[in-house]
Amino acid sequence: MTITKSNLIDQLYHQCGISKTDATEALETTLKIIKQTLAEGEPVIISGFGKFEVKDMKPRRGRNPATGNDLTLDARRVGRFKCSGVLKERLNGK
Repeated sequence: MTITKSNLIDQLYHQCGISKTDATEALETTLKIIKQTLAEGEPVIISGFGKFEVKDMKPRRGRNPATGNDLTLDARRVGRFKCSGVLKERLNGK
């Protein structure tokens, strides 16, 4: 099952006993802080969960799959996530 923001808000509402308005505000504020921090190029580390970071990618050669023509892909920044050791163990049933 895919977890959506709406699902997360409902879980906060039920598990924390706060109003849906407060749950929505808490989640939106948390996501806003994470986005702002990543936009500044700083990593976000959540203990026991993982690390979000931004990586600068160099320009590279690519190929248009439809035409087969070579092209150069521009330099860009990409978001990355690396899960913590605790989460890895839980995912692998240890």
